[in-house]
Amino acid sequence: MAAMTDATAVLEACELPDDPAALKALLITERSLRAELGAEVVRLSAIVAAFKRALFGRRSEKYDPEQLDLALEDVEQEFGEQRAEADAGDPALKTERARRRRANRGSLPRHLPRVEVVVEPDSRTCGCCGEALQAIGEDVSERLDVIPAQFRVIVTRRPKYACRGCAEGVVQAAAPERLIAGGLPTEAMVAHVLVAKYADHTPLYRQAQIYARQGIALDRSTLADWVGHAARELRPVHARLIEILKASAVLFADETRAPVLDPGRGRTKEGWLWALARDPRPWGGADPPAVAYRYAPGRGAEHAEVHLDGFKGILQVDGYAAYRRLAGPTLAFCWSHARRKFYEIAEAGHAPVAEEALRRIAALYAVEAEIRGSDPQTRHAERQARSRPLVEDLRPWLEAQLSRLSGKSRLAEAIRYTLKLWDGLSRFLDDGRIELDTNTVERAIRPIALNRKNALFAGSDGGGEHWAVIASLVETCKLNDLNPHTYLTDVLERLVAGHQQSRIDDLMPWAYRANADV
Repeated sequence: MAAMTDATAVLEACELPDDPAALKALLITERSLRAELGAEVVRLSAIVAAFKRALFGRRSEKYDPEQLDLALEDVEQEFGEQRAEADAGDPALKTERARRRRANRGSLPRHLPRVEVVVEPDSRTCGCCGEALQAIGEDVSERLDVIPAQFRVIVTRRPKYACRGCAEGVVQAAAPERLIAGGLPTEAMVAHVLVAKYADHTPLYRQAQIYARQGIALDRSTLADWVGHAARELRPVHARLIEILKASAVLFADETRAPVLDPGRGRTKEGWLWALARDPRPWGGADPPAVAYRYAPGRGAEHAEVHLDGFKGILQVDGYAAYRRLAGPTLAFCWSHARRKFYEIAEAGHAPVAEEALRRIAALYAVEAEIRGSDPQTRHAERQARSRPLVEDLRPWLEAQLSRLSGKSRLAEAIRYTLKLWDGLSRFLDDGRIELDTNTVERAIRPIALNRKNALFAGSDGGGEHWAVIASLVETCKLNDLNPHTYLTDVLERLVAGHQQSRIDDLMPWAYRANADV
């Protein structure tokens, strides 16, 4: 608007001169101002279009009863974890809570198939006289189990034995440990709920509706309690996964919104899931691919520092300023983000400079497509011979274009963004382990965005933490071609049975993948 005012002032403040040279100078000034005005109109129009897409592209969030259910389930998951923590520290409380669950859980539908498991004592010989023990009764419990698309009931029988010749001494096998003491679900059933929620993006209240169709009465709060117990058991595995990732030579990092309900204000607040990803397969690395998320209530640099504390390797990220404040890692930036800015300009209409920038960046990607999967030394040599000349030609070309553009234009902004990150963008030339972009971690946060779309928000900060713990293991399973249900079932069973902390590396998803390949 200032450009329009200046142009009008030039025409109104003076009469048109008779001298041809003076008139020519006046016309040149007017055209320059109008060109600047045109660039400003284009920039503001693009901003308005972006706001319109953000405002009208999706239906606005409304609080209906189903969404409130989503909020409640995360709060109830927190309660489930707290109960598990209390049970772990107080055996008497655990026993009493198990007794109440047995008394209040009701009976399982009779039409479900039963699979009986008999848990026998180690010895059925009397320790006093050596005679064979005789069955005098048994304890029977039923737990709800599931196989894909079919429920069943696991009936566990623990026979009691006594000696006919002795007055004392009843022998019975100890009851197996359970994730939910006195509860209905097997570990496989809990794993099924976790996979449906965090891999298949089915909220708990919808799962309850699905189970009801088979006559299984499980409300959302019960399922949330199961998830809370599972999250507590899986936290050490998640913590170790992060430790292993931060010991890697090269990592990707990104962050994505995880809206959390703020009950005091009756609306959501901004939570964030910070992702760390590793995938050395493009350069033939031996480490397995993995991703780990950590929940934080904000996006500030202090959260990036906590998330990446101790990491000293190469960190490949977008241009977000929080990462540039980190002291430990060596930063490599993302050509895909730089390219995206030029693509948005070219997509809007005729933009020869943006189109030329895209062509030059595409030449870099063409080299990468040919060397993908090669060892770092080969990738480095090919980049030095083929990619370095392209990069060295690109920078002066961008600087030359910038000098001809209005400083307020979107194209100038795109060029300044690219030049500001130039050192990090060029770092891939000198290290064959660095990728051209951060698409590895971008793919890793896509399922988080899908879950966010279905669930809209987490019910609490604790729900966000559960999201991070379980999604980390589910997505790492996917990267290693491992069935998340099979993995989580076995891990929960091992943890409940007292798996040793010193052998926690055996519970990493790639350890299961290695055993499956043997």
